[in-house]
Amino acid sequence: MRVTESNKVDVMSSHTQLFIDGSWRDSSSNATLTVLNPSTEQAIGTVSRAERSDLDLALDAAQRGFFAWREISAFERSKIMRTAADLIRSRADTIARTLTVEQGKPLAEARAETLNGADIIDWFAEECRRTYGRVIPPRVHGIYQLVIREPVGPVAAFSPWNFPINQAVRKIAIALAAGCSVILKGPEETPGPCAELVRAFDDAGVVRGAVNLVFGVPAEISDYLIAHPTVRKISFTGSTAVGKRLAALAGMHMKRITMELGGHAPVIIFDDADIDIAAKVMAASKYRNAGQVCIAPTRFLVQEKVYDLFLEKFVTASNGIRVGDGLQPGTTMGPLAHERRLQAVENFVDDAVEHGAEIETGGNRIGSNGYYFSPTVLTHTSQNSRVMNDEPFGPVAVMIPFSDFDGAVAEANRLPYGLAAYAWTKSAKTANLVGAAVESGMVSINHVALAMPEVPFGGIKDSGYGSEGGSEAIEAYLNSKFVTQAGL
Repeated sequence: MRVTESNKVDVMSSHTQLFIDGSWRDSSSNATLTVLNPSTEQAIGTVSRAERSDLDLALDAAQRGFFAWREISAFERSKIMRTAADLIRSRADTIARTLTVEQGKPLAEARAETLNGADIIDWFAEECRRTYGRVIPPRVHGIYQLVIREPVGPVAAFSPWNFPINQAVRKIAIALAAGCSVILKGPEETPGPCAELVRAFDDAGVVRGAVNLVFGVPAEISDYLIAHPTVRKISFTGSTAVGKRLAALAGMHMKRITMELGGHAPVIIFDDADIDIAAKVMAASKYRNAGQVCIAPTRFLVQEKVYDLFLEKFVTASNGIRVGDGLQPGTTMGPLAHERRLQAVENFVDDAVEHGAEIETGGNRIGSNGYYFSPTVLTHTSQNSRVMNDEPFGPVAVMIPFSDFDGAVAEANRLPYGLAAYAWTKSAKTANLVGAAVESGMVSINHVALAMPEVPFGGIKDSGYGSEGGSEAIEAYLNSKFVTQAGL
């Protein structure tokens, strides 16, 4: 592992406002929250903190915006959305820099996330034009039976800090494609990229009130918006614990909800896998965004015959990670996003060691300035340790040997999570068996190909329900109305 020095770039203090009813504004109380650069721990700006009166304004705007936006034809809505995508591409360098400074990920990852956000908008702009209904053949001559697709109504969307563009853009783009308005509760830690995303939609010509952006105390905002009668649909990305609470609240009010929650992805390495490629690809996937990825591989289940070889190559790849300021050329892993994540990852490693785990590499904070944690590989980890049961959400990989297929699948399915899973094998038979046996919303075999705009994205079990990708995603934002008519 090589550590790059902090870039120490002076960043001008910025202030991110709320966006309500087509206007940027401070909160009614002028209250703000501080935004930090995780590479330096220095304050770099502020973000407006919404009060209940601000939420009421956003709700009123979303109601009016819904009535106006749904009347615009799908063809015209699609054109506006594609204009927003083009604007994001033209501003990608500026947005990416803001993303890196606020969230910490390397600049190349931030730019890729921004450009992928534009692709997501383009995908749903096309789905917008294809929200078809259907005609059902009648039993009696002269009867028409129609299924009409209508937008469900204003959406309350809650987006996390780890992917400030890609998680928020899915929620906004799907809602707008369906003809819904949206109130996005953006991440307070990384408000700038979210604001630029919303600015692109506004500049593209989305009607006033159709897109609104608020920041503030998460529990206060979610409790108020979800229970409010104006909101008809909720989309949440975050932890399983919070997701369960919000799902219960939504259920009390009969609100539709899409949940993309935590994961603890298993990786099954069979003894016929290409070990060189598997170690290289999965190490890059593990340490992307410092492991702060819901689909990040965590439990590496390696068949005994190749366990030592895979461990050696994975550790070598881990040691080759360049940790440092995301703005510094050559950095391949930035800091964790904030102090609480640093403490959490430290606690996971300490607990594992207390339960008998051995640290093959890493296992410690890097320096005292910035929330840096070394790429970490653990072996001999007890099943009773926290890292074997709870999502670490950091740069920690756990190596576990297995002897046979059934044992590997049993461990892969042991936890209540079911978001993503991976496997490596040269056997078509084994690949087919893995795809059928592993309990996960997404399974990637012999490569990493998840979260593209055109494919489903979502989990099962405690990892949530519903999709935020592919043609399946728009279903939860549409009502199906049956209309039957007889000729007179």
